[in-house]
Amino acid sequence: MTRRRFLIGAAGLGLAGAAAALTVPGLVGDPDDRPVALVYRGPATCSGCAESVADLLATAPTPLRPVYCGPDEDVDVTPESLAGAAAYAQPGGGSLARGWRHTRHYAPQLRDFVAGGGTYLGFCLGAYLAGDDPGYRLFPGRVRQYIGTDDATIHDTEDTVVSVSWRDQERHMYFQDGTAFAVPHDDWDAVGATVLARYPNSEVAAVVTPYGRGRVGLVGPHPEADESWYTGTGLTNPDGIRFDLGHDLVATAMQR
Repeated sequence: MTRRRFLIGAAGLGLAGAAAALTVPGLVGDPDDRPVALVYRGPATCSGCAESVADLLATAPTPLRPVYCGPDEDVDVTPESLAGAAAYAQPGGGSLARGWRHTRHYAPQLRDFVAGGGTYLGFCLGAYLAGDDPGYRLFPGRVRQYIGTDDATIHDTEDTVVSVSWRDQERHMYFQDGTAFAVPHDDWDAVGATVLARYPNSEVAAVVTPYGRGRVGLVGPHPEADESWYTGTGLTNPDGIRFDLGHDLVATAMQR
């Protein structure tokens, strides 16, 4: 669930202004026509994780405007701020218990936001928080640790690189105690899901599901990890540092 980060990404992202057609209360700055994506930054995430997610959203082929939100930011997670956003992103962080303790009061408004047509994006801990044990109850199935699944290729919570099949192509991503997703009878069509990636043991690693009129995009590994994540832990990604998988997750979740 990403216990640590080493370098913080672009510090200027997020608090520069609301989108022209979307007003986020508490945000002051120049007009910008990109749809707003609220990015949680606070005690339920780790140093630099929010910035990496914000960078990913801002550099997508159809870019979003990241706006940091949280208890110590200019913008908090409220029905009013969510009403001015197209998406809400929950980055990685520490333990689920600690993350839930700091964010559980957001659950009702996040469910209302997504049910009304918004997009929830959950990365690692953010994906755990989309479940119901505990969590926001946005995912129509079970969210659990990949390392606890049968025939998992990783067996501890150390930082590492995991192999996945993303849209039937082998790829690699940064990984630290990430999620796996399951629904009854592995019937993803029944819940209207788009499965983007599976781990080597066929457990689902990334998925987009509907919730009301909105969509929920979840990923266990870290497609937002930049070069500093790898150098800080002495790891190498065989594919190089690429962000196309994260951009695919975002684009798929934003589709209507």
